[in-house]
Order: sequence, then C-alpha cells, then structure tokens
Amino acid sequence: MTAQAENEALEVTPLHALHIELGAKMVPFAGYDMPVQYKDGVLSEHLHTRSAAGLFDVSHMGQAFLVGPDHETVSRALEALVPGDISGLAPGAIRYTLLLNGEGGIRDDLMVTRTLTDGKLFLIVNAACKHQDFAHIEAHLPKGITLMRLEDRALIALQGPKAVEVLARFAPPVADMDFMTSRDIDVAGIPCFVSRSGYTGEDGNEISVPADRAVELTKKLLGEAEVKPIGLGARDSLRLEAGLCLYGHDIDETTTPIEGALGWTIPKRRREEANFPGAKIILGQIAGGVARKRVGILPEGKAPARDHTEIVDATGKKIGEITSGSYGPTVGGPIAMGYVETAFAKIGTEVELMVRGKGRPAKIVGLPFVEKRFHRPATK
Repeated sequence: MTAQAENEALEVTPLHALHIELGAKMVPFAGYDMPVQYKDGVLSEHLHTRSAAGLFDVSHMGQAFLVGPDHETVSRALEALVPGDISGLAPGAIRYTLLLNGEGGIRDDLMVTRTLTDGKLFLIVNAACKHQDFAHIEAHLPKGITLMRLEDRALIALQGPKAVEVLARFAPPVADMDFMTSRDIDVAGIPCFVSRSGYTGEDGNEISVPADRAVELTKKLLGEAEVKPIGLGARDSLRLEAGLCLYGHDIDETTTPIEGALGWTIPKRRREEANFPGAKIILGQIAGGVARKRVGILPEGKAPARDHTEIVDATGKKIGEITSGSYGPTVGGPIAMGYVETAFAKIGTEVELMVRGKGRPAKIVGLPFVEKRFHRPATK
C-alpha cells in the first residue's frame, strides 16, 4: 500500500477539519489521522498544559455502555473479565481497571463509570484496542446483557491547572466535582457526559459530546484565553512525567498487573474471590513475587533513551528494557519507564542504558517524575 493510499484509509475524528484549520501536523495513530502537534510545537504545548489548560482530541478512543436487567448482574458480568471492584462502584464514580487474558496478561486498560442518572456502566477503552476489546467483551457476555457502542460521540479532554475554571464558565457544576467522578452536564447548552479525570497528571475533565456538536464545543473552549490545542506529542510526554502507562508500550498481553506495578487495581474482595482471568498466576505473583518490575528511570545527560533501549548492570549483562522514553519538559531532562529484574528495582540502583552500543549511566527512581495534581475531596 502506498503512503497516499494508507492515509486515505485512515479514519478521522469529528474534529479532523478543525485540526487542519488550526495548522496541526497530522500523523497516523491507531488507525486515525491525528494531530501530533500544532504551530507552537510539542515543548510549548506540554508546558502550556502544565501552567494553564490544554485541549486534546481523544475521540479515537472507544466509548460504550454496558446494559442489562439490573446493576449487579451487569457488574458481575464485567468482573468476569477484569480484576476491579465493579459491583462496589458508586453512582457517578469512575474506576481504572484492566481487561486480562487467561495468563494474567493485560489485554487493555480501561475506565469504567457508573452513571449517576441511571446506573449504567460507561466504558472508555484505548483506540488501538477498541475493536478487539469490544468483540472480546461481547463474546463473553451472558444472555440479556448488551454492549452498546457509541459511534456518534466525540471525546475531548481539557487538562491543566486552569481547566476546570475554564469549563465551569460554560458548566458551573463541574467546579464541585471530585477526581474520578462523572455526571451528565449541559456544557454551553450542549448535553455532555463529563468526568473529572485525565491522562496528564493534571486536574481537568474529559467530555463526551455528541459528534455533531463537537466542533461547536471545541471552538467555544478554544476561545478562552487559557486554552490551546494540544497534540499527541505533548500528550505522551505529559503522561510519562506522571508515570502513567501507555498500552502497547508499558503494559501489554505479556505483562501482568503485578509486574506492571498495578497491583493496586485488584482489591481485597477480588483477590479473595479469585474469579477473574489469570487469577491463579496473579495471586501467585502477589504471594511469591515477580522476576521483573516496571520502574522509573532517570538517565544522566541530556539525550533521551528511547523505547526498546537495553538496560544493563555494571558487568554489561542485560537486566531489562525501556518501554517509554522521552525528554521531560517539566523535569528539564530525559526520563523513562521500563522493566528491570526485581533485584535491580530498588530506588537509587545505578544501571546503564545501551545507546548506540555504549553504556550511559542512569538510576532507578520512584514514579511519578512530576507530582500529580488531581483534585481530591477534602478530608472530613
């Protein structure tokens, strides 16, 4: 297939024409033609999101409702596929969880919300996996439970310390929402499903909006002085600084939640019930440990160490590999995540990164690289 034919085969989001109008550099991503950056560039977009408000088009991600005869039946159906506590999910609350395979590997990570109005489960899955995810879920649903794919919705993320302040001008109730909660809200007169969540480590919102009104809403938000459009380049550096996984890089079907430092997604009840895919393997790892772990890595110098860079010990023996590596604009230097043998996973451990055949000094550090600024409820 020629490059032209490949580009013509790419899907587009409802905001595609607006990206072009705004001067975005477009690239293929997860089968879509997506903006990697705008005129100001990745560095400027990253820093703007950390200081004000950045607007991201994430409409390529998969959105769906899971519905059935009653909340408990639907929750238990999903719990057969994920290790999270879905039955205990309160109305309006959001949970991060994982679709697992029979060996405990991660098929995808996803967000699950119980809607405040009717208690349905609202799912958001990754763009690159959405067709496989939805097919997998549907294939394992008991009779009477249906996955309703939402093909007529766009998804916009407004992220940064001024994001909620901006959105509240169009939808005042968002100011009272806490992190990992959601509700139906009219935003500038447009019926939307709004969550207080995101993928940057900053406070902010994700807004599910009817596709035919996505451009209208986006233009209103971009009309505010604090808001600039942000592309995939800055989205990646922002999430890496926050220590957040990118599916297909930091987690995949060959990694388990325990290896990926995601054991916190499996609560006590689910561990005791042990009725999720790969439970025997995962519970064995919880009890007996794992051979490798996901860690933060801080390379010395200024040059980033990219994905698949080998990590070696002082003798030159390979002990792991980088899964995400970039320049961290807020950190002011290169940062990375990857997997190392458990013996080398302790914070402060010195390692070397093999770049162009030469070892570069680095050390294991704690995650995140930049403190997360999610809006938590005040303690009572």
